[in-house]
Amino acid sequence: MLKQQIQDDMKAAMKAGEKARLGVIRLILAAVKQREVDERIELDDAQVLAVLDKMLKQRRDSITQYSDAGREDLAEVERFEVGVIQGYLPAALSDQEIGDLLDAAIVASGASAMSDMGKVMAVLRPQVQGRADMGAVSALVKQRLGG
Repeated sequence: MLKQQIQDDMKAAMKAGEKARLGVIRLILAAVKQREVDERIELDDAQVLAVLDKMLKQRRDSITQYSDAGREDLAEVERFEVGVIQGYLPAALSDQEIGDLLDAAIVASGASAMSDMGKVMAVLRPQVQGRADMGAVSALVKQRLGG
């Protein structure tokens, strides 16, 4: 399980004295644990990927804001965190792969208009979660459905 791998990496980071990496791993585990406590469930790999995806989006937003404010020191910290988080995500999909999955999702859901976007996203989300920026995927769906 992904959660177990993250816990093992935390132990390895402690032993190696990698304080910055350890801090990020602890943030990941805290976010996972928070969701488990809130929902009273044990997260599976797909749900852990969703947590990581959300954390990644937050970090990217922070990088943009820090860079715009001229705080490259803080942006660099966020970039380091993005690198650690991405280490737990599956390999990113290429634009071609996303397009192929999108075409298949449109056919599978029978979508023909913007009102069917939810159906397409429901089919597409499990396939691309953690492997593509969901905002960009959503924009592609809108474009394909004529929105």
